[in-house]
Amino acid sequence: MSHKAKKKFGQNFLVDQQIIADIVGAIRPMPTDSMVEIGPGLGALTRPLLKRLNHLHVVEIDRDIIARLENDYPQANPDRKLAIHAGDALEFDFATLPAPLRIVGNLPYNISSPLLFHFAAYTERVTDMHFMLQNEVVERMVAEHSTPAYGRLSVMLQYRFYMEKLLDVPPESFRPAPKVDSAIVRMIPLSAAEIAVKNEKLFAKIVSAAFGQRRKTLRNTLRDHLDEAGFAELGIDPQLRAENLAVEDFIRVANYLDDRMRS
Repeated sequence: MSHKAKKKFGQNFLVDQQIIADIVGAIRPMPTDSMVEIGPGLGALTRPLLKRLNHLHVVEIDRDIIARLENDYPQANPDRKLAIHAGDALEFDFATLPAPLRIVGNLPYNISSPLLFHFAAYTERVTDMHFMLQNEVVERMVAEHSTPAYGRLSVMLQYRFYMEKLLDVPPESFRPAPKVDSAIVRMIPLSAAEIAVKNEKLFAKIVSAAFGQRRKTLRNTLRDHLDEAGFAELGIDPQLRAENLAVEDFIRVANYLDDRMRS
């Protein structure tokens, strides 16, 4: 049964067997792992993962693909190794799956950032995450400060995750071939003790304000939050731009403001 990729779901199906083997090798699934795959598609990763796992959860939104999966892996079978969760990964409650959880998947590139922030809400239950994403997005995720790719996404993920770009995946590895390069990224949540942010809502607000107008200086973008005395106390030059601050600097700013609010 053939399946035509649907643009509305951002579908590009991985077909390169060497890349698939490299991804599974990087994930290193163990039989007893509690693992969920986002968007299994035509099963490029699903099949090799099932060979190594006792059980696998998948979240899929495409009804045609769900029908294929149900045909290949009957849900009425009491010994079924695959549990199919029909629906949108952006709305799925990952707290309903056994922890510690490992999340993998070829994420739809058109909603990759919202998905990453959705997954971040479950970090306390997650061991690690391995995702296929547009290479440009992966470069932004792992970017260091004072580089062109560094931005809000970099800061908002790096304060909560250790991240590493693992593999480059060229367009010809997919059917249909996307118009962009792809990459595999590994994300490992930092422990609660390692997350230094005291007020996450305030931290997000500061980061968003700072990067809201990238070409403006911090004196302008953070004028509603930090005065000249605050910049001086923190030892931050107000003439710098957001991209010049390391993640640790944003944490210091947010924690400083949180302390002032509480005093």
